[in-house]
Amino acid sequence: MSAAAEVFALLSDPTRLHLLWLLTHGEADVSALTEACGAARPAVSQHLAKLRLGGLVQSRKDGRRVVYAMPDGHLKRLVVEAISRADHVVSGEPWHD
Repeated sequence: MSAAAEVFALLSDPTRLHLLWLLTHGEADVSALTEACGAARPAVSQHLAKLRLGGLVQSRKDGRRVVYAMPDGHLKRLVVEAISRADHVVSGEPWHD
């Protein structure tokens, strides 16, 4: 239960959740993630560092760039489901199984 709670704690920040949602679509570097989420670059870097330390994302060097990826299929599905549920709440679309 503690390991699961740690994942949810990392997902509780809207910027970190947005970064993970972006990474469900494929790997990206800090510049692309910063542009896509609209947060300041230092904040994006700090959030990515927390996600990496928490084991939710991986990073690799590509020349001078650091590229981030989320290889965990369970986490990808969790993030997609959380965003889908939020979409129902915001849009008023009826619930389904």
